[in-house]
Amino acid sequence: MMRLPSFRYLAPATASEAARALRGEGPDAAIVAGGTDLYPNMKRRHQVPKTLVALRRIAALRGVRWRRDGSLRLGPAATLRDLERSARIAKALPALHAAVRSISTPILRNMGTIGGNLCLDTRCNYYDQNEEWRRAIHDCLKCGGDTCWTAPGSDDCWAVNSSDSVPVMMALGARVRLVSADGDREIACDELFAVDDGRRWLTRRPDELLTDIVVPAQGRARSVYLKLRRRGAFDFPVLGVAARVEGNGTIERADLVINAVGPAPVRCREAEAFLRGRPLDDATIAEAAEIAPKECKPLDNTDFMPSYRKKMAKVFVRRALEALRG
Repeated sequence: MMRLPSFRYLAPATASEAARALRGEGPDAAIVAGGTDLYPNMKRRHQVPKTLVALRRIAALRGVRWRRDGSLRLGPAATLRDLERSARIAKALPALHAAVRSISTPILRNMGTIGGNLCLDTRCNYYDQNEEWRRAIHDCLKCGGDTCWTAPGSDDCWAVNSSDSVPVMMALGARVRLVSADGDREIACDELFAVDDGRRWLTRRPDELLTDIVVPAQGRARSVYLKLRRRGAFDFPVLGVAARVEGNGTIERADLVINAVGPAPVRCREAEAFLRGRPLDDATIAEAAEIAPKECKPLDNTDFMPSYRKKMAKVFVRRALEALRG
């Protein structure tokens, strides 16, 4: 039986108190909300924080609130089940609703939070093993070793971002607020995931706390999320495609993000530029599906062969755009 290591547990009542705790404890502290990913990682000794700063008592970090301008404010400690049960999210933000419903299982969605999924640890076939297995092959870069076993010649870690909510939030233009003892800052989700290294997958500093996720009003834009995994439930994505388009007849704006193919989500900028100003017809969809996966470099670090995942990226981009056409 794998057991949790010893740790100190802090349960602050406010976000500012939590920020001060993070500052005081330093890099040996970790934030926990639902704990559905962190606690198993601690049991496998992926992370061994000396202190956990829990968010459960901070009411301001929970809740799903619609604003008058049609934007949506999500507390990072809102459970995935809260979002899944929202009929308004299902209607106004179908891509987000589909992504949340695809995460794990109903039991774990009762505990897991949207903030936790957004900040989900990266993973790969070599990292996601117990401590004894990892030591038998010598620890990888992500666990303090000197070799990335996915790409032994690389100086970077190739553990992949396997969050379902991340590509959707990027495609929808969501922004996040980060609070520390020094103040706060607001950045786009694209900026939060601007680091292409599995060891440092977020630009959030260790002393910063995620306090708000804001999804802007979508107007008449249409969005969709598609996910590839071996089983129809529970599994993490080995390919996730989020797509969003604005405009009737002619595409005024397109957002296309592919995830679970590398340490950082891939915004398919070339395909987005190609789609702008064109009708969403068969020829446009086929060409965009050829362009988008060019920026993806899946390696042998998760389920299915890399060549198959690359091939399926074309298929899933095409299916996503066909779904947006209606």
